[in-house]
Amino acid sequence: MLNKLNDSEFGFWKKMIYVVIFFTLTPLTLITSVFSLFTLSSYKLETKEPDYVSFAYAANSGVQVYASLPSDTPSISASLVVEDARSDILREFLSDFDSPLYPFSDFIVKTSDKYGIDYRLLTAIAMKESGLCKIIPEDSHNCWGWGIHSKGTLKFSSFEEGIETVSLGLKENYLNLGLNSPSEIMSKYIPHSPGGIWAEDVSAYMDKLR
Repeated sequence: MLNKLNDSEFGFWKKMIYVVIFFTLTPLTLITSVFSLFTLSSYKLETKEPDYVSFAYAANSGVQVYASLPSDTPSISASLVVEDARSDILREFLSDFDSPLYPFSDFIVKTSDKYGIDYRLLTAIAMKESGLCKIIPEDSHNCWGWGIHSKGTLKFSSFEEGIETVSLGLKENYLNLGLNSPSEIMSKYIPHSPGGIWAEDVSAYMDKLR
């Protein structure tokens, strides 16, 4: 009889333990589930769409620059990015052709900006006229055929002087007169170019520097 009572009492407490565990774990499970759902919903609401890439065209440079749309994070100024990009592009181009102008990449970009001309124009003319300074009159530092005619050859004391002089000359004698495209410049620079090949080649070289 005593054994039966003990078994009955044990069964009762066993059930009570199950009930306590159930009512303890169930609320915790529900609370955890609700918290997880709330956290995931908040994350979706707060997650922003990635910034789309915008395409910018640098005036006077002809360089295509890719940049993120404005954000709250600090960024380098557009002018600095453009200048660096052009210098890097130009260095790579001059390096590919083993040009003596390679050390003056930054100077070409800065001087072009100084006079408000496209740095690609100065480089493309040098490519057309002298293979980027590989075939020039001895000690002339004249890569652009500038001032070379039957009466003599214009010589510069350095490539820097040549870059400076030709940039200023293009600005004053061509761009300021409304001669902006290679074909318009050719009409005065080398008007007897057969079939306009000079302008076509200069344009092609400029395109390679995009």
